[in-house]
Amino acid sequence: MATALATKPQVSAAEWEARQQLAACYRIFDMLGWSEMIYNHITVKVPDQEGAFLINPFGLHFSEINASNLVKIDIDGNTLDGSPHPVNRAGFVQHALFHRHLPDAHCIMHSHTTAGMAVSSVEGGLQPTNFYACNFAGQIAYHDFEGVTVRDEEGARLLANLGDKRVMLLRNHGILVMGQTLPEAFIKHWALQRACEIQVATASMGTPLLVPDAVVAVHQRDVHMAQVPGGPGSADFAAMVRLVDRIDTSWRE
Repeated sequence: MATALATKPQVSAAEWEARQQLAACYRIFDMLGWSEMIYNHITVKVPDQEGAFLINPFGLHFSEINASNLVKIDIDGNTLDGSPHPVNRAGFVQHALFHRHLPDAHCIMHSHTTAGMAVSSVEGGLQPTNFYACNFAGQIAYHDFEGVTVRDEEGARLLANLGDKRVMLLRNHGILVMGQTLPEAFIKHWALQRACEIQVATASMGTPLLVPDAVVAVHQRDVHMAQVPGGPGSADFAAMVRLVDRIDTSWRE
């Protein structure tokens, strides 16, 4: 049976920092109600090792993940750190594809939130009917559901449908976001999740009001002016880490 306990691996300072940041992110997802039993994945590239990335151990809940028990695997899913934990094929097949082909995809997040799955399962997907949805107008890729993502041959279609975008709604499936940093990917996921939650709530009340294209363009032009310095999502993620630390600091181990 999988266990949350693990011996601290002998790794570089850069890898340990990446491990702690990723472990904190898993705990944040759980705190925000985004965990899905033992499923779903957040991955990051190991900063100082080409072709290696960190992923959650299959069998552990997000609330059990810490820096030590994350699994380091290569792009083909082979374990590189002697971890006793298995890795979910549905995780590394999809994530490895993007890590392999997209140099800017340092961090990839995939979730099955209720709101994300609901919006990905309706005709038209996300609509510009609220503040957060306007952030993503024209910037979301879509990929039709082909069943659980465990077949390598689906990769070409995923890449083709993604194109130059770094946010995707997997139809009938959920959210997929990528970032050049983990905090950037986190803030994308957070904002997309909020957009989906609000769209679901709005749909229950009546006919939604669509924001005009011209206003969406102004919004996207100016939204960066509301960001805190330090890089996309940096201050937001740091605030969430402080909240997690009030609950449990074991993710640091």
